[in-house]
Amino acid sequence: MTAAVKAIGGCLRAGQLIVLESTTYPGTTSEVVRPILETTGLQSGIDFYLAYSPERLDPGNAEYSPSQIPKVVGADDDGGLAVAVAFYASLVDQVVPVSSSKTAEVVKIAENVFRAVNVALVNELKIVYSKLGIDIFEVIAAAKTKPFGYMPFYPGPGLGGHCIPIDPFYLAWKARQSDIQVPLIERAGEINLEMPKYVVRRVGEILDQQRGLALSRAKVLIVGVAYKRNVSDIRESPALVMIDLLQEQGAAVEFHDPLVEVIPPNHRYPALAGMKSVAMAPDGVAKYDVVVIVADHTAIDWPALIEWAPLVVDTRNVAAGLDNGRGKIFAV
Repeated sequence: MTAAVKAIGGCLRAGQLIVLESTTYPGTTSEVVRPILETTGLQSGIDFYLAYSPERLDPGNAEYSPSQIPKVVGADDDGGLAVAVAFYASLVDQVVPVSSSKTAEVVKIAENVFRAVNVALVNELKIVYSKLGIDIFEVIAAAKTKPFGYMPFYPGPGLGGHCIPIDPFYLAWKARQSDIQVPLIERAGEINLEMPKYVVRRVGEILDQQRGLALSRAKVLIVGVAYKRNVSDIRESPALVMIDLLQEQGAAVEFHDPLVEVIPPNHRYPALAGMKSVAMAPDGVAKYDVVVIVADHTAIDWPALIEWAPLVVDTRNVAAGLDNGRGKIFAV
């Protein structure tokens, strides 16, 4: 980010508005961006305008277009706030001004911490309920009929994308600088990071129980390597973690994803770069010992996949009701 700000500083002119939208720790706009820009000799609030406005997009969500999502804007002087509000008012239906850039930065972190903590809670409940023989999705469906005091969150194989898995740790790092502990936030992050390992462990247990087969001798098909439904983004995807863990244990792993033709270069799992999506066909799917559903894209023919697969581990509840008494679908 600092390299980008320095590049902007190289062509900064008086009267310009600079807005940071990247999610970051509180204080970045005033403590990092502003000093770099002011090395040009121009001063924020006098010669140029500086503000922060968090990105609030939800990839794959067709219900809300960018213009319909209220835009939070914060700046550290009245002029910067007024100019930034006027700019975004021309693009979106509603602008929400706040008192400072730091407040605007924390708004985005609060949104993502809220989601991370609640997803961690429901993931932990899923593990407990599974041990008790209770379907977490049935529990959620019943609980959300209450018209107050409850908001449904759904478990999965782990969090992905560039925001929710990372943002809570920005706040934890900043809090530690002030000798403040945030154990709930940190523990939520740890639970979500552990979920891909939990899924791989359960895949191994199910293979052993159902087929008497160790992971080291298993052929595994991962369905969906994107981090969530109906997107092609693989950043921080739990599927990559699972592929890596399965390969470490000796499993032969391939993937199918209609939105991801090939895994691009990535810093965390460079060995997976270039891995290509395989076709989904009856003979092809049948050759795998287990199919693991990670991203529930609507473009996938789920009834056909379930019909062809010898064994299914479902982390998204997409296969519910498709078993037809055969006992080959296991919700994890």
